[in-house]
Amino acid sequence: MRLRSFGEMGTHLFNQNLKITQLGKSGRIEEAIKVFSQMTQKNTVTYNSMVSAYAKNGRIRDARHLFDKMPCRNLVSWNTMMAGYLHNDKVEEAYEVFVKMPKRDLFSWTLMITCYTRNGELQKARELFNLLPDKQDSVCWNAMIVGYAKKGLYEEAKKLFYEMPVKNLVSWNSMLAGYTKNGEMRIGLQFFEEMVERDVVSWNLIVDGFVEVGDLDSAWKFFKKIPVPNVVSWVTMLCGFARNGRIVEAQDLFEQMPSRNVVSWNTMLAAYVQDNQIDRTVRLFSEMPEKDSVSWTTMINGYVRVGKLDEARQLLHRMPYKNIAAQTAMISGYVKSKRMDEASQIFNQIGTCDVVCWNTMIAGYAQCGRMAEAQFLFNQMTNKDLVSWNTMITGYAQAGQMDKALEIFDVIGKRNIVSWNSMIAGFLQNGLYLDALKMFLMMRKEGRRPDQSTFSCGLSACANLAALQVGEQLHHLVLKSGYVNDLFVSNALITMYAKSGRVFNAELVFRDIGNIDIVSWNSLIAGYAFNGYGKEAVELLEVMLIEGVAPDQVTFVGVLSACSHAGLVAQGLKLFKNMTQIHKIEPLPEHYACLVDLLGRAGRLEEALKMVLEMKVKATAGLYGALLGAARIHRNLELSKYATEKLLKLEPHKASNYVLLSNIHAEAGRWNEVERTRVLMSERITEKQPGCSWIELGNQVHSFLSDDAAQPRIAEVCSILKTLTAELKSRTCVSDMKSSLLDIL
Repeated sequence: MRLRSFGEMGTHLFNQNLKITQLGKSGRIEEAIKVFSQMTQKNTVTYNSMVSAYAKNGRIRDARHLFDKMPCRNLVSWNTMMAGYLHNDKVEEAYEVFVKMPKRDLFSWTLMITCYTRNGELQKARELFNLLPDKQDSVCWNAMIVGYAKKGLYEEAKKLFYEMPVKNLVSWNSMLAGYTKNGEMRIGLQFFEEMVERDVVSWNLIVDGFVEVGDLDSAWKFFKKIPVPNVVSWVTMLCGFARNGRIVEAQDLFEQMPSRNVVSWNTMLAAYVQDNQIDRTVRLFSEMPEKDSVSWTTMINGYVRVGKLDEARQLLHRMPYKNIAAQTAMISGYVKSKRMDEASQIFNQIGTCDVVCWNTMIAGYAQCGRMAEAQFLFNQMTNKDLVSWNTMITGYAQAGQMDKALEIFDVIGKRNIVSWNSMIAGFLQNGLYLDALKMFLMMRKEGRRPDQSTFSCGLSACANLAALQVGEQLHHLVLKSGYVNDLFVSNALITMYAKSGRVFNAELVFRDIGNIDIVSWNSLIAGYAFNGYGKEAVELLEVMLIEGVAPDQVTFVGVLSACSHAGLVAQGLKLFKNMTQIHKIEPLPEHYACLVDLLGRAGRLEEALKMVLEMKVKATAGLYGALLGAARIHRNLELSKYATEKLLKLEPHKASNYVLLSNIHAEAGRWNEVERTRVLMSERITEKQPGCSWIELGNQVHSFLSDDAAQPRIAEVCSILKTLTAELKSRTCVSDMKSSLLDIL
């Protein structure tokens, strides 16, 4: 009886240990903790199972704490702790455990060597490999071969492969995997033909290699040649069709599968989600004989993609056990819809969030401009990655707080290209073009290689500064870096040359573009407009229409502006009519501003005012600015006053509007009104931004702030400016020049 009781106790303990392991694997860590804490009898296996459960769910500190408290450790305990660190990318901590191990087996060595090879730390892996006591086993050899091949060091991999004392099929497949997983399909095929023995894994590697490089026809050809395909073969081919949007072929293959595992069902489910076929997704989900956490997460993500957030939330509630990936998908859906309070509710329900979940929430707050909440979460994070830091930089940049973005940037331990691009783009978005260029130069000095985004931002900064020489230098760098065919860079080059007055260079760049998009057309049209080439802008629009490219709102802003600058009144009015009636494009305030400017320059002020009063869109500062410009050109004091007062209502804190109104009254000799306007300005504007000018000299852009005592030779500059002003006043100048000088002074 005692023996049976002992046997029953042993069986119960075994079952409890197994339950902890299964709960840990399925992400149900809280349930695993509950089972562990309620167990009256525990053995070393129990502790090992719980350490593993903690580690697999990202709670590595809890895992280490339990490991240190273990009454008795065996070799499996040490290996489990080391594997836990490696699972959480804590390589240094794993190596510390490895060093302290009282005894190591082949698994210990293989685990550490494999970890280094996967991280690309081949020198450390090789040092351990050289210290390996017994080199007869092929496992560590294979790990080293895979590591070298993964890095593209095929000669080293091949040398090690041929030095192996005993090669097995895994060794051959490891070498083959090095080629196929790096997209080296020509060499991989050659090696495949040389293999003395092949198994289904070899064939699957070839099929998978072709799938990864997007050659589905070759993948299908080899799939059909597999002597006895297994479920991995079918799933690999199925994934290829599904990921590339070939849904019909994926569906046919799915129907032909002799046996389906949960991975194949999930693959088909993901294919329907990717294709936004939510009804088919729901139907397939309901037919699945077995569902795992991936199935539920994919289905929730499907609802999120099509905006059915309530259905996604209901499914999350029905999920048998909560999964952090599913919860993150739900949070992501709320974030995209800017429903941050509901996203926060889900986030707060998660016991232990992974870095993706944290980043999703922080990005959501940042996108909504709620930077205080984003900063609060960021401060709480213990496992920040580069995405976390870069998200904060972007968030502060979008909020116009570049000083805080710079603070974040300065304390990042290791920056990547996204960090630099986020800062450069942030300066650009906030009109700090000189700072954007300075950041670009700093990046170059630190040896960072710019990418297409960096070049696009740098060229845009040059365009806004009309810094032609710097822009030309960037163009040379673009050519050297191999981004000359990048569409974003080419479009930025068009704008840079056009805004710097080099329309011919802009045309050359345009002609060299292989695949012109709407932005390319719009950039050149805007370039013509900017430089007063109205006829050329209209002609380019006609070519664009002949080419079958549909113009958009931006196109017509450019071409109407060009007509305005060139005085093509009839042409401009006709184009505006075509825009609304033929192309069915709803006019924006910018279009009306162009027309107001067009009519105003021609002296047709009554028509311009009538258009402003009758238009259906809400007026903007730019539109009243155009009306004001026309009124001042033709000395229409009442219309000037009307437009300026409208500007003051729209932009009550912009100093230039008060200066304009003051100048208008001054020109009319209304000095009481001048004084009243100045008083109003001092009451409403507490902090005035200093004026800024810049000049490009000796391949450098120099900036000058007004009233900057620290500027070298400021007294001399002011003296020369006064002399020039006096000289200008002594000559016959148009009234516009007079008013401009008043603005400057």
